Amino acid sequence: MLLDPESCYRAFATHDPRFDGRMFVGVASTGVYCRPVCTARRARRENCRFYVSAAAAERDGFRPCLRCRPELAPGNASVDAQARLAQAAASLIEDGLANDSGLDAIAARLGVTDRHLRRVFQAEFGVTPVEYAQTQRLLLAKRLLTDSTLPVTQVAYAAGFGSLRRFNALFSRRYRVSPSDLRKHVRTAASTGSLDFELAYRPPLDWAAVAGFLSARAIAGVESVDAGVYRRTVSIEHRASVHVGWIEVRRGVRGKPALAVRLAPSLSAVIPQILARVKHLFDLACDPQSVAERLGPLAAARPGLRVPGAFSGFEVAVRAVLGQQVTVKAARTLAGRFAARFGTPLETPFADLSVAFPNEHRIARADPSEIGELGILRSRVRAIQALAQALATGALKLEPMVAVEETITQLQALPGFGEWTAQYIAMRALAWPDAFPHADFGVLKALGETDPRRVLARGEAWRPWRAYAVMHLWNALSQQSPSPRPSPARGEGVSF
Repeated sequence: MLLDPESCYRAFATHDPRFDGRMFVGVASTGVYCRPVCTARRARRENCRFYVSAAAAERDGFRPCLRCRPELAPGNASVDAQARLAQAAASLIEDGLANDSGLDAIAARLGVTDRHLRRVFQAEFGVTPVEYAQTQRLLLAKRLLTDSTLPVTQVAYAAGFGSLRRFNALFSRRYRVSPSDLRKHVRTAASTGSLDFELAYRPPLDWAAVAGFLSARAIAGVESVDAGVYRRTVSIEHRASVHVGWIEVRRGVRGKPALAVRLAPSLSAVIPQILARVKHLFDLACDPQSVAERLGPLAAARPGLRVPGAFSGFEVAVRAVLGQQVTVKAARTLAGRFAARFGTPLETPFADLSVAFPNEHRIARADPSEIGELGILRSRVRAIQALAQALATGALKLEPMVAVEETITQLQALPGFGEWTAQYIAMRALAWPDAFPHADFGVLKALGETDPRRVLARGEAWRPWRAYAVMHLWNALSQQSPSPRPSPARGEGVSF
């Protein structure tokens, strides 16, 4: 990615939020690097250097600004093939995969050679994947030192460092202050019994629409939405241990384009994984301006509409199967029974959260008759268990950045998974912006069509953002008819 210095400086001088996360500014007179939205006194043009990543700025000796905090910059969604590959690798690194596996594992996950990945990554970010991963670990550690009361040792391991000595040495060398000294000079958050973070996004974000979408599909005991605040239980396996707890997400305060996220202290060992899933769930990497420009009048009423992702690919896929040819309300009832029977009970501060959704391993070995007793049709029991077995063995992965077309083909090879289900899963679990469940009853009705083939043809105008077009169609229809009853002949499911 090439940067035009004059354009970058104009964006920096005007604090243009559209450039936040796309470039960073190194200021030679201070030795720090900033986000373009930084409110510090504007630096002179001759003192500014521009970078496509925080890692590139740090490689040249700049340290992160304590005011604008580069670690809070939003991600960058791209549909360009090479840029998307580099962004996918960066996302996996930010999710903590590089802490447990080497570059070979990331390249294998993305279906390319490590040599090709290094070349593409260097071209996009100006640094190697190893340098990028190191910067991400340091920035997370800095964030934890600033925003939490976790002990320094726990900060080091939560950020992905295997050695406290290595962490102290690298942090001190890079930022010219030791971790313990940094904590002395910043105001750390008061102990509230939770871990608190902010996740930035590019405005606008239609929080009411996202919260409403999740509320209508909230699984009893697992999720809740109360007064616009999203809460859920969490169960994540990491390094042969299972970490359970709860999270809370709300709109940020003081008009900042950020979400406020609270985590239970029991989740401190999996902070990168949790934050990555929250970003995915609320589609924080979206560039609404690019989407709106492509969708035109369809997006005019609600330009901040996002495509809600998935905290768990298995969870969303089970919901998709349960939602075949039934209403959202009926699918939600079945999902609640499913979680109550097979999930993991846990204590939370919230009366309506009491169980973590079961993982694929639990369902793969479950007695089919026990699932059927919940009122789930035999064909869907077979579909859910086939899905669970494919995920449990590693034959299938339902995560962002996997090979989309290959995964859709794998899904459709499973019993009970047709085009609608596979596209819906791609839309939410795979975070594929061009997913298009064109046979969906709601999409057909919103467009006044009866033939899915005509819908598919009309959707060509919305590429590569057809998943966002679907959200706008569902939203428009929900304003007219919030509780439609589908006909089984109208495809596999209804999701609005």
